[in-house]
Amino acid sequence: MDKRIDLIIEKLKDVYDPEIPVNIYDLGLVYNVDVDDTNKATIIMTLTAPGCPVADMLVEDARQAALSADGVEDAHVELTFEPPWEKSMMSEEARLELGFF
Repeated sequence: MDKRIDLIIEKLKDVYDPEIPVNIYDLGLVYNVDVDDTNKATIIMTLTAPGCPVADMLVEDARQAALSADGVEDAHVELTFEPPWEKSMMSEEARLELGFF
C-alpha cells in the first residue's frame, strides 16, 4: 500500500462526527482512499444517514485531513450512499465503544 494512504487514514482517524464519539474511519464511513501520481488524494465516503446535518463539515474535515498528510498536494472527497452505511461497517473497537455487540 502507498505510504501516503496510510498517512491519510491516520489523519482521518482524527475526524469525528460531533454526534458520535468515534472517528469516521472506525465508523466505517470511509469506503476508499487513493492517491494518484500527481499527489492528489481521492476519498470516497458516506454518512450514517443521508440527511446528516453536518455532512458538509464532515466532507471538508476529511478533505483537510487528507491535505495535512505528507506527500499530498490536493484532495477530493466524493460522497456516496451506495452501498448505504450500516452498523456492521464499524470496526470492532467502534462497536464495543458504542455498545453494539
